[in-house]
Amino acid sequence: MAPLLKVENLRIELTTRDGIAPVIDDLSLELNAGETLSFVGESGCGKSMTALAIMGLLPEKVGRIASGTIMFGGEDLSKASDARLREIRGNDISMIFQEPMTSLNPVYTIGEQISEVLRRHQNLGKTAAWSKAIELLDAVRIPNPNGRISDYPHQMSGGQRQRVMIAIALACQPKILIADEPTTALDVTVQAQIFDLLRDLGRETGTATILITHDMGAVAEMAERMIVMYAGRKAEDGPVDQIIEHPRHPYTKGLISCVPHLVATLTDERPELTEVRGIVPSLRDFGRDTCLFASRCNLADDKCRSKRPPEVHFKGQQNSACWHAEQL
Repeated sequence: MAPLLKVENLRIELTTRDGIAPVIDDLSLELNAGETLSFVGESGCGKSMTALAIMGLLPEKVGRIASGTIMFGGEDLSKASDARLREIRGNDISMIFQEPMTSLNPVYTIGEQISEVLRRHQNLGKTAAWSKAIELLDAVRIPNPNGRISDYPHQMSGGQRQRVMIAIALACQPKILIADEPTTALDVTVQAQIFDLLRDLGRETGTATILITHDMGAVAEMAERMIVMYAGRKAEDGPVDQIIEHPRHPYTKGLISCVPHLVATLTDERPELTEVRGIVPSLRDFGRDTCLFASRCNLADDKCRSKRPPEVHFKGQQNSACWHAEQL
């Protein structure tokens, strides 16, 4: 069966004061119907930029797709017109953005904002859209949906606003849902509730999900496959269980080590809290023909600092772009 979404050799460039920088460099991925794929990595590694490219929402006059394809239903979204992308957004592909307070319009009620999506994409009348909006609030487990539908965003808690964003994203039963850090700034209890909700709704609707996060614990809980991104490149990808048990890239290994309870589950030990030293390189360094993780890696040698590592393939569809992958 053909994948629902197939991205091949995607390169996204941003125009900066220092010139043109490849914020995404030769990225390929596949997403199958009904599965959850997670993008994981630190801030600034290109996770959200990839999602914006899929949605056709790259910053105007600053970002552009320089090469590659984004195939969805036999159509290359990288070449689709703005009008066509507006038809697809919210209908076939939806996105939950990071901050619900800034994503929701403060001068319109919750009901008006959910209804707008239904009226635009599903051609529902005002009354039918309003009734459907109440059903959606109930589906995302907001108490008293008949009463809360007339509330404004500021009258709701952070967790409730995030649920409203999920309701808007799922209003048209999209084929793909992109969840960009869907639990940012929420407390741990609410985070667990949001993840449970996304998992349950995915099972009920058959929607495929792209989960963007820096939390390896969330990846282990939510996704079947994962892509570890670093400095605009794919560092490692494959089945979540396999990668967590045996990471083949030093960066992936460092991210897993930052989650003590995850390591303890795998080893029955209580490990010390560790960190990945250093920071993500500057955007001006993206695209260099070397290993961009070398300055932070304990395994780095002259080859890492002078040549870009090839992708090494392992059993179980696990891949790693590291010169030392075989040794890990």
